Amino acid sequence: MKLIFHPEFYRVYTSDPAAEAGRMEAIMGELQDFDVITPEPATENDILLVHTNTHLEWVKNLGDVFDVAMLAAGGAVLAADISFTEPSFAAIRPPGHHASPDSSWGFCYFNNIAIAVKKLLSERRIRRAVIVDFDLHFGDGTANTFRNDRDVSYFHMSGGEINGIAEFLGKGEYDVIAVSAGFDRAKEDWGGILEMSDYRDIGRIIRENAEKTAMERGLPCLRVGIITGCLERMSEPFLRDSDSFAYIISSALHEPCSF
Repeated sequence: MKLIFHPEFYRVYTSDPAAEAGRMEAIMGELQDFDVITPEPATENDILLVHTNTHLEWVKNLGDVFDVAMLAAGGAVLAADISFTEPSFAAIRPPGHHASPDSSWGFCYFNNIAIAVKKLLSERRIRRAVIVDFDLHFGDGTANTFRNDRDVSYFHMSGGEINGIAEFLGKGEYDVIAVSAGFDRAKEDWGGILEMSDYRDIGRIIRENAEKTAMERGLPCLRVGIITGCLERMSEPFLRDSDSFAYIISSALHEPCSF
C-alpha cells in the first residue's frame, strides 16, 4: 500500500481543531510501515468539478488554508489514480464532507472525496460510485454534491448500526466504494459508541461486499475509496481489515479527539 502524505499537512493552517498541532503526527506515528508518496496540489479545474467559482475564490482569500486545502484535494485525486494499480492511503487535511458546492463549514473547505469521485466520473474511468459515511456527523456537503446525481449514491450510518452498511452495499451496481470514515463514534471519542472491534467489522463488511460485487461482475477486484478520520488508534485496525483492496483515503480530522 502507498501512503499519500505531505509534510505541509503538519502545518497549523488555522485556529480550528482540525488544524491543531500533533494530530497528523499521531496518525503518521501509527502508519510508519507504509511507503510515502507526496501529492501535488489539485488544479482549479479539479476543484470546479464540485465547487462553484465563487466558493473557490472565497477559499483563496483564507490565507494558509487555501494552499493546504488544495494539497489535500490533490492527495485524494492522487490516491484515486493510484488505486487503479495498487492500494493507497491519503493521510490529508483539511477534511471535506461538510463542504457543499457553494459553501462549507465544520472545518471543511473543499470536498476531497467528492472531487476525487467526480474526476473519475468525468474521465469515464468509472460509471457509478457509492459513498458510505460512518462519521458521527452527517456529511451534508457530500449529500448536497450528489443529491441529483444518478451515478453516485450516498449513505450515512445511523448510531451503531453497522449492518446498515452491508444492507446499503447489497443494493445496486457500482464500480467504486468511497468511504467517509470519521472515527468520532469511538468509545474514546465524544460519540462513545463503537469499539475497536466494530471498526474491524466495518472494514470486513466493505471488503467482503467489494469482493462479492467484483466476482459477480467478473472483475479482478472492485476499487474501494476510503476517507479516514480523527482517531488514529481506530483508523489503523480498520485499514488492516480492508487492505486487500485499493483505497482513496483522506483523513477527516474535523472533531476534537481524546489523544
